[in-house]
Amino acid sequence: MTTALGDKRLWLGIGVSIALLALLFRSVDLGELLRAFRGIQGIWLLPAVALTMIGYVVRAVRWKYLLSPLKQTSFANLVSATLIGYMANNLLPARLGELVRAYVLGEREGIDTGAVVATLVIDRLADGFTVLLLLVAAVFTLRLPPGSEAAQQGLMVGGYVTLGLYVAVVVFLILLRRNTLRTLRLLERLLRPFPARVAEKIIPFLGAFIDGARITSHRGERLALVTTSLAIWVLAFLPIHCVLRAFGMDFPLSVSLFILVLLVFAVMVPASPGYVGTYHAACVYGLLALGVPRETALSVAIVIHGIGFFPVIGVGLVCLWRENLSLAALGRRAAR
Repeated sequence: MTTALGDKRLWLGIGVSIALLALLFRSVDLGELLRAFRGIQGIWLLPAVALTMIGYVVRAVRWKYLLSPLKQTSFANLVSATLIGYMANNLLPARLGELVRAYVLGEREGIDTGAVVATLVIDRLADGFTVLLLLVAAVFTLRLPPGSEAAQQGLMVGGYVTLGLYVAVVVFLILLRRNTLRTLRLLERLLRPFPARVAEKIIPFLGAFIDGARITSHRGERLALVTTSLAIWVLAFLPIHCVLRAFGMDFPLSVSLFILVLLVFAVMVPASPGYVGTYHAACVYGLLALGVPRETALSVAIVIHGIGFFPVIGVGLVCLWRENLSLAALGRRAAR
């Protein structure tokens, strides 16, 4: 990061990750942990990796429909930018991969970066509401063991908080779209306590943002947005199910859904790049609530994180090399 605020956020995230990892490993028997790893049925990890990578391709498909009001973009460019963005999310702080993703595609397709970012905001809103549906499904289909009522209640509270955040964003986008000048003037007043350069960057950016914050008017494309959103999250929880089976756990699909929802909440917490610590803690404590031994739960968390971390980094770096781009330069651009 290039600013003091960015540095503080980075070090805060690293501190949170270190604290959570220390808490997770504090009372773990390393011998039991190694035995859990040795018992993995590796055949289940292959579909887990394949489904995870297919999920990125489906994300590129959905992004194509979100961008259709702006331009008919190259699918190859969409896939490349998506993989580079998710690779950057795992290596750069503060989820800068989202801005890297927008910048890479904007440069390749000649679209204003602000407009591309707007499509990614809608992309994340679609994710958020889909996850809320999954949360409802998990709450009503999963029954945790006696003594885990706090975890179930925490799920419900987290769902209400997330719903509130997403509704607030949707309301802001509607106001920005329908009453652009009034909303921008209000935003200018809210930004007055901050340095002038903050407003000078945000207000023009929102002008380009508004142009991209549009949903396709074609009924078929809208249906495709809904279908791909559901497919993305099916492809997200099936790898978790495969990893659980690799460790010999024959849980119903609702358990994988439960773990996925916890992981979604976990990535909202400040952490080091790659969500180290927060991701593992969510998985471990979710499995502990189901009666899984701590060492097995931690080994499952490490494998699930690794499947979502290393393959996309490898493929993303290849795409970065093919695009003749530098991750460091992209990170600096996104930070600005």
